[in-house]
Amino acid sequence: MSPVIEEHARARLITDGPLTRPVPVDLRYDPADERRTVHIGLPDGTDWAFGRDLLERGLRTPIERGAVRVWPCGRTQLIVELHSTDGVEVFQFEIRTLIRFLARTHRTQTPGASPDAGSTPQPPSRTTRPDTSRTIRPDQGTEQERGAQPAHG
Repeated sequence: MSPVIEEHARARLITDGPLTRPVPVDLRYDPADERRTVHIGLPDGTDWAFGRDLLERGLRTPIERGAVRVWPCGRTQLIVELHSTDGVEVFQFEIRTLIRFLARTHRTQTPGASPDAGSTPQPPSRTTRPDTSRTIRPDQGTEQERGAQPAHG
């Protein structure tokens, strides 16, 4: 059995205000999951799960599946937009972080395992993790985002 791939990363939460703020996120992939699902764990305890192929395709072209939209932003950033009944959260990731994570997920594939291309895309899901004790430190930078979409959450 292959180990679960986990990576702690930073994303930027895009808000309707003039500043963005960095937030810690957890990227997780369990190779035993036949659906090839990746998880993005947010600081508020929310866990978003969706097909790895959605994230991979979003690196190249805008894609939407259910409540998740992913698209490249320039050559170095990726936007992940998450819709729920609580509102919309928009995160900006460094593409190299996601490429590194996705590469690690492919190295864990067992021989004879079916590739993502032949699998049925899984609908995104949102759950709340029991551990919500993590805190977010506010950013001290003054970087301003232009054209950012509002995020409520």
